Amino acid sequence: MEYGKYGRFAMPAFAVTEEKNRWLQQKMLDLGVREEDLVESFIRSSGNGGQHVNKTSSAVQLKHKPTGIQVTCMRERSQSVNRFLARRELLEQIEAASGVITQKMKLIEKVRRQKERRRRRRATDSSPDVSER
Repeated sequence: MEYGKYGRFAMPAFAVTEEKNRWLQQKMLDLGVREEDLVESFIRSSGNGGQHVNKTSSAVQLKHKPTGIQVTCMRERSQSVNRFLARRELLEQIEAASGVITQKMKLIEKVRRQKERRRRRRATDSSPDVSER
């Protein structure tokens, strides 16, 4: 475990860029999520990756004890990258549960508005023109 510049906040360094590690550490600090509050377990992954994922426990299950929110990440072949991605996803869910509008929620709302506009346009385009009668 490393101790970051934010005091005795212990968080492992993951196999991602230093900037992403710092972002994760800052986000955890902002949301008040401590590494001690997380229960991490490793399970065998499934899907693409061949023999590597069949023989190693590269999937990560992460549970936040205070809220009970649990995420599983098996997106990458690397366990270290999956640990980072699981923490990032967990923080997004904790943030969403607290009522904050997340980037993902903004994107979903934007797509919903686009679909609604297209639906309205189709409805007006398909209606018969009065001059054609």
